[in-house]
Formats: sequence, structure tokens, C-alpha cells
Amino acid sequence: MSKFQSARYMLGFYLFYVLSWPLLRLPLRVLYLLSDLVYIFIFYFSGYRKKVVISNMHNSFPQKSESEIRDMAKGFYRHLCDSFVETFAAINMNEEEIRKRCVWQNLELLDHHYQNGKSVVSVFGHYGNWEWLSTLPLHTNYKVLALYKPLSNIYFDRFMKFMRQKYGIQTVPVIRSFPVILDYHNTNVRTLTFFLGDQRPVKTHIRYWTNFLNQDTPVMLGSEQIAKRLGQAVVFFSMNKIRRGYYEVEILPVTDDAEHTAMYEITEKHTQLLETQIINQPEYWLWSHKRWKHKKDPVK
Repeated sequence: MSKFQSARYMLGFYLFYVLSWPLLRLPLRVLYLLSDLVYIFIFYFSGYRKKVVISNMHNSFPQKSESEIRDMAKGFYRHLCDSFVETFAAINMNEEEIRKRCVWQNLELLDHHYQNGKSVVSVFGHYGNWEWLSTLPLHTNYKVLALYKPLSNIYFDRFMKFMRQKYGIQTVPVIRSFPVILDYHNTNVRTLTFFLGDQRPVKTHIRYWTNFLNQDTPVMLGSEQIAKRLGQAVVFFSMNKIRRGYYEVEILPVTDDAEHTAMYEITEKHTQLLETQIINQPEYWLWSHKRWKHKKDPVK
């Protein structure tokens, strides 16, 4: 990175921090007023990725009318703005408040695996406010690892890591994930590793396609491969929005022992769980993501 680029990144971050710091001190109920204003601007004026959102929704729900798609899109943009302010508001939340706002269900399943000496792979999607899943260390004895792709701006990258690590998570760059997980495995440290199950693979790394939301969709296999190789259990985090600023996370079993599952069985199951979640409440998924950028080659 050149000195000029580094200076530009630093200036951009500190400008953001100075402008946002007074807002971050405000209570969440006040920040929701800001969220409402941003929603109006984004949906009606800026059109942020609106073509991508509408196209994704049409292709996923071809039976829905134009008005239904538009209402769904409105719900998505409202939630997107809410989740943005919620994520940053959590910086100043104490443990008591965040416990009330993000409630975990079926923690007994994790306790069961922990008592049996099993490490766990957890899979979830860009659904609800997935950043608040970082509160899990408040509820479990596992060493919780969150895989992430480092941001090009090192100052924003440090800031995001600071937010995610507030409650005890260890963030691990994806490129270094397996050596870190393996090291904990070899030293008998029980880990629970976060995997986003709806990431788009790099085109040259696509190894498996499935049908997801009415479309041929490439899926990443990392969660299944690591779980099978190390004989870990797999769970799915189903995050439900109860109302503005309040979520419940239900921990659903995928398999108690990945080593003895068939190839792609785990991937199919957690993909289906996410699909069911989206169909039930579609406005809470990240529709602005270019999930279907890569197309499956036609069979000749």
C-alpha cells in the first residue's frame, strides 16, 4: 500500500469516526429516527443496489406480484437501515442490555456437545442482525471463532474487529482459518467456529451447486469440509427478529458428528434451513448481495 493510499484510508476513517461519534452516544430509540430518514433517502432517492434487490426477489419469488415485491423491498431497506444503526449502537451497550436484546434459545445443545468434548461448526446467513451473533461468548464455555475477510482499509478493519471482539469472540482471517482451528483441535481446546453459509464462492473455486430460492446457486463447502475432517458437530443459527431492536437466536442441530455424514449432506441441510427462514420472513435477508452473479454452465 502506498503512503498516499494509507493516508487517504486513515483520513477517511477518522472523518467517519469524528462525524459518527456523537451519534453513537445516542440511545437506540433516537438512532431509529435516523434510520427512518436514511431509509427514505436510500429507497426513494439513491436507489442503492435497487436493481439487484428487485431482480433477486423476482427470481426467488416468481409467483409474487409487482406490488408484493415492492412491499418486500421496502421491508428489506427498512431493516437494512435498522441493522446498521443497531450494529454501531451495540458499541455502547452494556452486557445486561445486549442480553435482553439478543436472546439465545436451545443453548442446551451447545452444552451437550461441550460436555462430550465436541467442537462445533455453526452456520448462518446474512439474516436478521448477524453482527449481534458476536454475543454468543456471553452464553457458552466454547472458544468462539469468527471467520472474516479483512477490509482493504486497515483502519476500518481494526474498528470492525474491535466491535466484533467486544464480547469475547476471536476474529480469524479466512485465509488463516484452518491452521488456527487445527491448532486449537490439536491442543484440545473446544472451539465453536462461525461460518456464513450464503457467501458467494470465487468462480474458480466453485465445486458444488444446489437449488436455493428457486435458482441454481454455488455454495461454499468450507464449513462441511472442516467439520468432517475434524469430526465436529454442526449447528445452524436461526435468527428471528421479534421487533425493532430485539432478536431471538434458535440453535438448530445439523449433525452430531460430521465425520459420518454423506458428501454434501451438511451443506444441503444448512442451505435448506436458511431457505426456509428466508421464505418465512424474506425482508430480513441481505437481498443487496450479488448472490447469483455466477451462473451454472448449461449441461450439453
